[in-house]
Amino acid sequence: MSAVLSVSATGQPVGFVRRLLARPLAVLALAWLLLLLLSAVAAPWVAPLDPLDQDLLAIKQLPSAEHWLGTDALGRDVFSRTVYGIGITMAGVFEAVVVAVLLGMAMGVSAGYFGGRWDRWVQQYVGLMQSLPNILILLAVLAVFGQAMLPAMVTLGIMGSAGVSRVLRSVTLAVREELYIAAARISGLSDAHIIVRHVLPRIAGPVIVQLSMFAAIAVIVQTGISFLGLGVAPPTPTWGGAIYEASASLNDFPWLLMPSGGVVALTVLAFGLLGDSLRDASTESWSRPAVRQKVQARQAVKPSDIPAGSLLSMRDVCIAAGERTLVHGVSFDLQRGETLGIVGESGSGKTLTSLSLMGLLPPGVNVTSGTAVIAGEVIDLSDEKRLAQLRGATVGMIFQEPMAALDPCFTIGHQLAEVIRLQNLPETQVQAKVIELLEQVKIPNPRDVAARYPHQISGGMAQRVGIARALASEPQILLADEPTTALDVTVQAEILALLRSLGQSRQMAVVLVTHDWGVVADICDRAMVLRHGKVLESATVVDLFHQPQHPYTRALLAANPHSAKPGDVLPTVDEQLMKMTGEAA
Repeated sequence: MSAVLSVSATGQPVGFVRRLLARPLAVLALAWLLLLLLSAVAAPWVAPLDPLDQDLLAIKQLPSAEHWLGTDALGRDVFSRTVYGIGITMAGVFEAVVVAVLLGMAMGVSAGYFGGRWDRWVQQYVGLMQSLPNILILLAVLAVFGQAMLPAMVTLGIMGSAGVSRVLRSVTLAVREELYIAAARISGLSDAHIIVRHVLPRIAGPVIVQLSMFAAIAVIVQTGISFLGLGVAPPTPTWGGAIYEASASLNDFPWLLMPSGGVVALTVLAFGLLGDSLRDASTESWSRPAVRQKVQARQAVKPSDIPAGSLLSMRDVCIAAGERTLVHGVSFDLQRGETLGIVGESGSGKTLTSLSLMGLLPPGVNVTSGTAVIAGEVIDLSDEKRLAQLRGATVGMIFQEPMAALDPCFTIGHQLAEVIRLQNLPETQVQAKVIELLEQVKIPNPRDVAARYPHQISGGMAQRVGIARALASEPQILLADEPTTALDVTVQAEILALLRSLGQSRQMAVVLVTHDWGVVADICDRAMVLRHGKVLESATVVDLFHQPQHPYTRALLAANPHSAKPGDVLPTVDEQLMKMTGEAA
């Protein structure tokens, strides 16, 4: 079941198996469980002796050539009894896991996805099952059904489904609110299709973890039942029965506990390790890697061509993801109070260039070369420790999605105050500065807004709060990653005017990432055009608009939708570039 879910999460069975086998612990766990299964199937050929044969002249012997794991108190071969006990144990585990995962997944996913009355009924069922004494119920079932293991393990699966259901309901609730789920509904896809194709792959990790944990619990429960003598009747070989017999001889022959106890411990450990590995391998194809590649620290050397009075200079910045280079040798200079617009199509490397200065590149993406000079200090852009020290007081950032940058659990005033407190100001000054910052970003009724939560304010006001938070540490350099994209035209103009006035009054250097030529013309002093991670042209805004030098810049300007006539087909960059290339030829 877990393998099926994992494959559906990736959509590439071969790639999933390759990722799984690349984990040494997963290989060891798989090898152990596979060895157990093969031994159970081939027990008559694997076991050297009949597990029921007694030899009273060879009782309690240590391992030997004849008895690989020694003999028990009745002279029976321990290895043979352990091998024959695998089938009984694994059959019980399989029965319990199948019931738990099918019932738990059906209830948990449906309750989390549909909600409403069905969700309340499922929650009441889960609460009832988890309040019942599991051991007493299992003992009662064994008493009613004459120590039959099948009803006991099915009962264990039913009771265990409550815990599985609760976990899967919680993760399904989170996935249900994702935008791609809403888009799938709007597209007319059925609920069943959405659950199978979009919800289950995303919750495959928790499903696998719950599956492996419950399998380990089932091994322990099944062994415990046999240990108490309530399961399969002796002399049929079982792991629990072997542990009971070992406990009776613990004082005079402790070795007897090693084979039976060791095989149970290794099996429980294997289920846990395999579950973790399956979860990681199933989510690796769509989630970001957790570990950033280590880049060897370099000695930063100050470039010789830094202009006098430059606040920020970046030289030869190269950014790569593995073997693929995403940004190629970007360089620019920025004076105090100056605004630089980085323009280009999506995927041109605009945001990566700005994030490299903050040390906030995504995992797996690294600066392979490049230097920044900030107020005369030379900084190696691969030195993440130094870049972390620059955040806030030296470099601030405004993000594209204002709501995503605000914690919904705290008020606006609290989130601004926690940044201001880093300056070690008295609490009265902290609260006064919160109001002052909100006033600076032109928020009416700042005291009222400071007491609100993010969901209680509009998108434009949230962007103003984001600007206030970025300014709270009084940075010298402000990075703005498309700060007006999610806003309407009226609010966009207000935000741009605010950025312009703040940059001039505070003499900040502003780096504005955008794809909108109107924004560049409105606020920027200079502009730099990127394509495929390369700088094609850099000039003042006036020169770039009136005398663009590079054909791509001219094509990008010609494809500006603001210049299109009403009723005409909107031009594309590629069409304009081909047209200009043909005219030049």
